[in-house]
Amino acid sequence: MSHPPDERVDELLSAARTATGDELRSLTYFTRDDVEQLYLRSDLSRTADLVGFAENERHGFHAQSMYADTQLGDYLFTVRVFENGYLTRVIANDHGTWVTTDSMEMDRFEELASALASILRLFDPA
Repeated sequence: MSHPPDERVDELLSAARTATGDELRSLTYFTRDDVEQLYLRSDLSRTADLVGFAENERHGFHAQSMYADTQLGDYLFTVRVFENGYLTRVIANDHGTWVTTDSMEMDRFEELASALASILRLFDPA
């Protein structure tokens, strides 16, 4: 498993909590081959299909290169809207995170994505 270093886990969780507050539901780290849930709010069940979610969110690795050199600029993050909350995916290089939240104001997603991306860029690519 390509688990992020413990200090990076703490940084990711701190950044997610700072940006989302009590609305934070979960934080999951993933690479092209692995997935690990780093945080799950205590009132939620561990029944989510992390492997299935990861397969879907890994499409973001392709999106990074697909959107490169377009007039839109670099790909930054994805927000998915669900009946009971949101999923925000952030990818940097060969790893990423997705965060699930309760409903919150849209500008907080940009703050969340920016904070997570800056931490992911610090990971050793090895």
